[in-house]
Amino acid sequence: MRLPHKAHLAIVDGTRFVLMRNDGSPDEPKLSEQAKPDLDPTNFSAGVKHQDDAGQRTGATDLNELAHAAAVAEWLNRAALDKTIETLAIAADPKTLGEMRRHYHKSLEAIIIGEEAKTLTGETTERIEKTLLSA
Repeated sequence: MRLPHKAHLAIVDGTRFVLMRNDGSPDEPKLSEQAKPDLDPTNFSAGVKHQDDAGQRTGATDLNELAHAAAVAEWLNRAALDKTIETLAIAADPKTLGEMRRHYHKSLEAIIIGEEAKTLTGETTERIEKTLLSA
């Protein structure tokens, strides 16, 4: 995925959210961390869909992780609406990305230039930059 100059990259999993910006070029990304936003993960709307007992016992469904994904999407929605972010790519594990998509506002959808269903939280900036070039 080629990330344009000044575009943002949201790196998300079930518990973490880091926002970065590309200060380099699409072919030579130079990511800098912009924020670790303060989230309010109180949207448990996914709980209605994921109430099965077996999933909760085996850990297949963690409602707190889904609420975190919803909170990230809500934060990104606000950033898109107030034009704090104008171009965005998202890298998230598949489960988190799926839950985030359920909460996208049309304004957020309009600025997303790419999504990568991959866990990149905890990776070094250099590894993330290499992953962008190979995606």
